[in-house]
Amino acid sequence: MPTILDLADVSDADLPLVGGKAGKLGEMIRQGLPVPPGFVITTDAYRAFLAGTSLKSEVAKILDEVDPAKPETTEGASRRIREAFDRTEFPPGLRAEVVTAYEEFTARHHVRFSAVRSSATAEDLEGASFAGLQDTYLNVTGVDPLLAAVKRCWSSLFTTRVLVYRARKGFDHLDVHLAVLVQKMVDSVVSGILFTKDPNTGENHMIVEAGWGLGESIVGGEVTPDHYVVDGASLKVVHKQISEQRIRVVRAEGGGNRRENVPADAQGAQKLPDHRLARLVSLARVIESQYRRPMDIEWCADADSLYIVQARPVTTIPTFTAPGAAHPASPAAHEGGEPLALVRGFGASPGVAGGVARILRGAEEMDRIQTGEVLVTTMTTPDMVPAMSRAAAIVTDEGGMTCHAAIVSRELGVPCVVGTREATKKIAEGTEVTVDGKSGIVTAGLHLPKVSAAAAAAATAGAAHGHGGEGAPITATKIYVNVGVPEKAEEYAHLPVSGVGLLRIEFIFTAHVREHPLALIKKGKRDELVRRLADGVGKVCRAFAPRPVIIRTSDFKTNEYRGMPGGEEFEPVEENPMIGWRGCSRYISPVYKPAFLCELEAIHKVRTEMGLKNAMVMLPFVRNTWELEEITEMMRAQGLKRSRDFQLYLMAEVPSTVLLAREFSKHCDGFSIGSNDLTQLVLGADRDSETLGRMGYFDERDPAVLNAIRMLIEGAHESGRTVGICGQGPSVYPEFAEFLVREGIDSISLNADTVLATIRTIASLEQRLKLQGMRTSGSSRREA
Repeated sequence: MPTILDLADVSDADLPLVGGKAGKLGEMIRQGLPVPPGFVITTDAYRAFLAGTSLKSEVAKILDEVDPAKPETTEGASRRIREAFDRTEFPPGLRAEVVTAYEEFTARHHVRFSAVRSSATAEDLEGASFAGLQDTYLNVTGVDPLLAAVKRCWSSLFTTRVLVYRARKGFDHLDVHLAVLVQKMVDSVVSGILFTKDPNTGENHMIVEAGWGLGESIVGGEVTPDHYVVDGASLKVVHKQISEQRIRVVRAEGGGNRRENVPADAQGAQKLPDHRLARLVSLARVIESQYRRPMDIEWCADADSLYIVQARPVTTIPTFTAPGAAHPASPAAHEGGEPLALVRGFGASPGVAGGVARILRGAEEMDRIQTGEVLVTTMTTPDMVPAMSRAAAIVTDEGGMTCHAAIVSRELGVPCVVGTREATKKIAEGTEVTVDGKSGIVTAGLHLPKVSAAAAAAATAGAAHGHGGEGAPITATKIYVNVGVPEKAEEYAHLPVSGVGLLRIEFIFTAHVREHPLALIKKGKRDELVRRLADGVGKVCRAFAPRPVIIRTSDFKTNEYRGMPGGEEFEPVEENPMIGWRGCSRYISPVYKPAFLCELEAIHKVRTEMGLKNAMVMLPFVRNTWELEEITEMMRAQGLKRSRDFQLYLMAEVPSTVLLAREFSKHCDGFSIGSNDLTQLVLGADRDSETLGRMGYFDERDPAVLNAIRMLIEGAHESGRTVGICGQGPSVYPEFAEFLVREGIDSISLNADTVLATIRTIASLEQRLKLQGMRTSGSSRREA
């Protein structure tokens, strides 16, 4: 496995090797986006550092002594682990590799100052942003400072705040590895963050924040940035709020950062000129199109150019409210008339909560806050995450919607108001206050919205039957949700869906197993592999029971498997892995069959030992019926036989399943359309081709693709089988959704952030089609 990779050579497929941050930046370089050049010190280098020293056993021993009920033991463990990293020297061979890569990089790109940035394998994932929780060092220059910064990045996997946050999100401390990204440092005149969708309301607005100098002061909430709102459809600026900025963080003369006063004539000036704002918005649109989901983008600009320095999925778009959760209420709903507004700021994390205000002057005071109190502070820092997790709500003087307090509050589901300027002065210590995280208002006293007994009972009943969510209409088309990481299952289970239409087991490989399955089997860890898979699958099935959870067995391509630790030994190099050794062809291969049997055993364990009979199976990339016959025999041998309470579904991705739908129907209970693969194989257009994508060749709305979908639905329905689709097409393209509904699609499975909006779209379409049918019928009777 490589210890050093050029940033331009990596992608999201290399997540286990380069981490989330570097993987996405590499993807964007391939898209031609302006990303500073760099190289990655991979997770294999991290493992080599641990293996070449005594650190691994020392860290494990220290972590074993942590008692979650005693916060001081976590703090002590963190301190001891970080000190151990600091005093440990690089193994000579690894040191030579890193130094050579750094010297070649600085010479080739004329680099004097570098940014040394953490890129963890559990970072920037859908469902966990780990915002600001691992270390970054800016304006680093020279070999020794570089090596020291790399070690500090590695040891930041074990800061108190990261240990607490990772435990809350369900990640195993020793299963998360860290790559380090070294990039050319931009001498930033202005920098900031952009959300391609409003993270607080879910509205189709881009939120842009900008401040003078480096972005550290914005993310840290040290300054209140300019705030721009851009309409997502027209891309016109609909709101500007220019803030006064008196200090900025800039490069120090010999390296590192320093704070300085902003010149008086620039303090109240617009930080991002209109022409640069328009350019930034256009870049953001390209990035969102690439990932087909709302994105959180960090950017900076020198005197000449704009640069993208990070992009990650927005993990907290609010599209639903869990049953029983508080909703913002109008003043009329409060007792005693309109409450007294103490301060106003940016609504940064939705919801309403109240409690006793506790004013903290810094992280050293965080032990003062008790569970259920309201944390009030000038700004939060990553070290304050343990206190934030105990708070009922959070209020800050400084910061914008993209500061640390805002991002982490949304992750924790805690109402938050930032940028109030004077909360620490206007709110009295020990008094009761109410925080409205949507409107951005903090009021005196407790004014929590009332939930009637009938409404509470209805919400509880709705949750029990999978109909959580407020005001969601009923549709004839079943709506399911796609689940990525199991840690989000409890949250998504409150959505008004019929179950999980797609649980990709490979996501459990990347999040819970993190090693090539055959490598684990070779090490004698087969039982551990089965247990980890079963734990991940079981977590989702338990959250949604009794609603069905359709588990798609693994569909990694060879290039993706090679990137996993231990994968190179088992994976060939293919010229076109997209149509190579993947899906069902793996399962019947003598090489991969033992790993597939582990997947089946894990699913059987979930259904029998855990008693979760809602676990169903879906097979990907099915090419012909004879491989299907062999696989179903393997499943029967594992106790997974089709019956009334166990269904088998097939992904319809290869045109052969469409052309022979009636034959395939003899072997399954239904189909799920994989529109990306079906589109590329019907049109002969590589879905990864940037050139064809820009030219408009790859489009699931192409008449040929629509005709293939129509053929599948007709053939499957004639055979008494259901047809669904799992993907973003119906939520992105209303005309595509209308086509599916007209053709009689049985179900649509969506990402969580689009569920409610798409349900309303589908309900409206069904109503319109019903009315059109009634008019047509009435017209026919009149003519008769």
